[in-house]
Amino acid sequence: MIAGAVKLTAIQLIAVFLAPCAFPGAVAVASADRRDIRAGSLIPDENYCDQPYIVITKDGDWLCVLTTGPGREGRKGQHIVSTISTDAGKTWSKLVDIEPSDGWKFSSWAVPLIVPDGRVYVFYLYNGDEIRSLPSGKPIPHPEVLGWYCHKYSDDGGRSWSADRHRLPLPVTACDRANDWGGAVQIFWGIDKPKIVGRSVFFAFTKMGRFMFENGEGWLFRSDNVLAESEPAKLHWSTLPDGEHGIRSPEFGSYQEEHNVVPLDGGGLYCAYRTATGHPCHCYGSDGGRAWTKPEHMTYAPGGRKIKNPRACPKLWRTADGRFLFWFHNHGGRDHQARNPAWITGGVEKDGAVHWAQPEILLYDRDARVQGMSYPDLIEQDGRYWVTETNKTEARVHEIDKTLLEGLWNQRSNKTVAREGLLLEAIPDGGGGRELNFPRAVVLGQSGGLTLDCWIRLKDLEPGRVLIDGRDADGRGTILSTIAGGAVRLTLGDGKTTASWDSDPGLLDANKPHHVVAIADAGPQIITFVIDGELCDGGESRKQGWGRWKGALGKVLHAGRLTLDPAIISLRVYDRYLRTSEAIGNFRCGSPKPREAEEIINDARNVY
Repeated sequence: MIAGAVKLTAIQLIAVFLAPCAFPGAVAVASADRRDIRAGSLIPDENYCDQPYIVITKDGDWLCVLTTGPGREGRKGQHIVSTISTDAGKTWSKLVDIEPSDGWKFSSWAVPLIVPDGRVYVFYLYNGDEIRSLPSGKPIPHPEVLGWYCHKYSDDGGRSWSADRHRLPLPVTACDRANDWGGAVQIFWGIDKPKIVGRSVFFAFTKMGRFMFENGEGWLFRSDNVLAESEPAKLHWSTLPDGEHGIRSPEFGSYQEEHNVVPLDGGGLYCAYRTATGHPCHCYGSDGGRAWTKPEHMTYAPGGRKIKNPRACPKLWRTADGRFLFWFHNHGGRDHQARNPAWITGGVEKDGAVHWAQPEILLYDRDARVQGMSYPDLIEQDGRYWVTETNKTEARVHEIDKTLLEGLWNQRSNKTVAREGLLLEAIPDGGGGRELNFPRAVVLGQSGGLTLDCWIRLKDLEPGRVLIDGRDADGRGTILSTIAGGAVRLTLGDGKTTASWDSDPGLLDANKPHHVVAIADAGPQIITFVIDGELCDGGESRKQGWGRWKGALGKVLHAGRLTLDPAIISLRVYDRYLRTSEAIGNFRCGSPKPREAEEIINDARNVY
């Protein structure tokens, strides 16, 4: 550490001496984290469970349909069921069979639709021909993606279901004719809940051109009378887009799957789907879904940075008030793995395109070894939001903090400095090293996190420079230091456990001010960086921009001395994790100014 005298500005005085009383969140012990997957309420199942999708019935109950079975996915007995909750997902009724657990006649991937008279439809895949092998006679491991598209309905809120199943007309196209059966058997599945657009209903699904999951392309069903017609035989169904080929782009490879759509203002449609390129794809539909733009890698804004997602479900939602949400996993993996944590971003429509915010962690499992959660659904009721998810053996429902979503939707206009949990706010004066009197210790298990928010100006990009030093005499504590490649590293240690993670390289320039926010989130045990208002996601140099640590971290900042390098222009320290949106709000406000400190002091005196 560098010793030296320090002159505290007025803004430091408010942080050091008034923060413990002025900001109640700074001294509160971290409460239960609703992002923790185990904080959710379980939905019943038989063992395997998938796609727990919910509609709200005319009585206000939640009706959940899901795919379940006594064995693992794709094993004998897999079928679709329903269950009802009258208390917003806290408790559930016994499972009701929509289709029986009937040997090899798989029923899977149910998606529900409620129409104005209260009838509930479920659309699902049914292996009615009991296909169990390829034409060569070789057994197939996933017979649940072969067969017919069917539907049943309930007129009593899901307590019973129609005895008859009805097939949707699914034309044989070029994709089918190229498959192993030459089109005599079709390979497909769907994850998209039906959407009401005007007087029509749309939902997307994926066809496969080769067993098991190769040469995927997206299609939509559309009905122009299902909202009003009660006789199933009279329902009109068409498939979109027009022609022999579905939604795909050859340069993104064979795996283009799990297409889902939402409506846009003016009647257009927006589609997203997964690939094995490390990024989801998106495209825009017009003319009632007949025509689509060429799919491209999904970006946060048109022409901007690509969103990262592995070969995992990328779920789109449009909320009742016309805004958008997108569930994904924020890393560039190429396979089905690593669906923990789940991230979410919020979108708004502008000039016919969806613009997405920098994302937040939505749900996590503390056990980083588990594959994670997927196939979610969104529920809105009375101004509140919930999501469902499944890890294939347990399905749960979780209420989402509305302020998290509002922060995403308002991210681009937010110019508010986060105050809750603010322990220190400083504008160091003078040259040389500066020491601050840090007010009290930070224990991650109690506070829920730690955030260092600073403006810096580096004279050069030499690695190994300690910018913020919060270690004690035994080397325990926190440091922020420069590393090679124009990046910084956060290192935390309590004497037993050490954690560190780097910002993305190449984001820092010499002799230029930068806003650097290093966030240690003790819930999922994840470190993130927000640099100049953008969450690090790994860019082109690495798979992801966030990192997890193992083991419990205790005291990572000690009361007493905190040493700053002259490159630090200003510093805020929080005894909690900042959300991405809060870090961006701090960036948009710029570096604190001494004149603003007087206003903060006066406000605090007026309150206390």
